[in-house]
Amino acid sequence: MEMILLSLCFTTLLAFSLLKKILDRTATSKANLPPSPWRLPVIGNLHQLSLYPHRSLRSLSRRHGPLMLLHFGSVPVLIVSSAEVAHEVMKTHDLKFANRPIGKVTMNFLKGGRNLLLSPYGEYWRQMKSLCVLHLLSNKMVRSFEKLREEELNMMMEKLEKASSSSSSVNLSETIFNMVNTVDIFIAGTTTTSTLLEWTMTELIRHPETMKKLQEDIRTHSRSGSYVTEEEIGNMKYLKAVIKETLRIHPPAPILIPRQLSEDVKLKGYDIAAGTQVIINAWTIQRDSATWGSDAEEFKPERHLDSALDFQGQNFMYIPFGSGRRQCPGIGFAMALAEVALANLVNRFSWKVEARTVGDDDQYHLAEAFGVEVCRKFPLIAFPSSL
Repeated sequence: MEMILLSLCFTTLLAFSLLKKILDRTATSKANLPPSPWRLPVIGNLHQLSLYPHRSLRSLSRRHGPLMLLHFGSVPVLIVSSAEVAHEVMKTHDLKFANRPIGKVTMNFLKGGRNLLLSPYGEYWRQMKSLCVLHLLSNKMVRSFEKLREEELNMMMEKLEKASSSSSSVNLSETIFNMVNTVDIFIAGTTTTSTLLEWTMTELIRHPETMKKLQEDIRTHSRSGSYVTEEEIGNMKYLKAVIKETLRIHPPAPILIPRQLSEDVKLKGYDIAAGTQVIINAWTIQRDSATWGSDAEEFKPERHLDSALDFQGQNFMYIPFGSGRRQCPGIGFAMALAEVALANLVNRFSWKVEARTVGDDDQYHLAEAFGVEVCRKFPLIAFPSSL
């Protein structure tokens, strides 16, 4: 008798489960969903991603449009690849897209997800954001660490002077990383600063004329001799343009930290269900020829000289730090260190790399490492010469 009851219970549960699946599929089929590439059972669209997902997603978006729906396993993921759609997500419907998708592993690793970048949207996150913006990451706090930045940069310059006097090469990637990491210990600054400086120096070495223009800009506005101060940097428009262009073409985090939709929403005429994760491909948006022109793939700081674009995320064709409620709060610290470090690296030295005997130089120097933050695949080995 007990076996019969157990069998009936199991059969009933199975029937309800199958019925729910059928009803869910019926509801989904009635919804107007964004375009999707074909997917496999269990893994969904994961097989269509390479080690460089920002590049894979751009290829898929060229076939399926700037708003497409993928599935990573069973998880629906909305891919945003245009400034227009990014505006809808991060401004028009910013509150609905303000959550973060946090799995069990991440929750444990980050002590329950109580982290400014990954914490769920709510009262705790609002209090933490307010504390950071008003106190820990305020402009006053950024200025208070100016002396520390100067001390660390001077120590780095001394090492580079020794390499210059002996005509030795330096691992510039490692040198920059160590300097930034030392400053970060004290200020808890962004880890993207070293990647930004590494790519900036790479592009300047690849473009000697741009390097020369930058050196002229620095010398025109610098009065203090060998060390360029943060006060002097305020008038260096070309230096700021160089950094803006590097962030455009080499955003350290090409894919912004994923968001999660908290309630159903209509986006560009499509039905997007609550719980859907959202990935914004900043790398694709910032290389879009429809908004940046036919030379969108080229490194051209001049495009920023007469432009009002900034890092605040108000223009969605340029979002290296994101936008809206979830914008990176550490922009001030990152820019303060990046600008003064670049100014002194370029003002004190000329730079060159050895020509490679095998393979293409650009292919080597522009090769990307795999990771959330995309740095160079190979370290930047360069020769400094004192000016």
